[in-house]
Amino acid sequence: MMNAATTGIAAGMALGFAGYFGGFWAFLLVLVLGTAGLIVGLVVQGDLDVRSRRRQ
Repeated sequence: MMNAATTGIAAGMALGFAGYFGGFWAFLLVLVLGTAGLIVGLVVQGDLDVRSRRRQ
């Protein structure tokens, strides 16, 4: 299991590689998809409850 620091380092390296090799749009795409993956992971793990946010 990875802790928050290891996950942050991996995400930063992925964004760095995307920015270096693919340019700004690749960096932006990796950032958006990474954020979406984080949200889905938090929902599946149970740390983020989307049902309570939809009722507002």
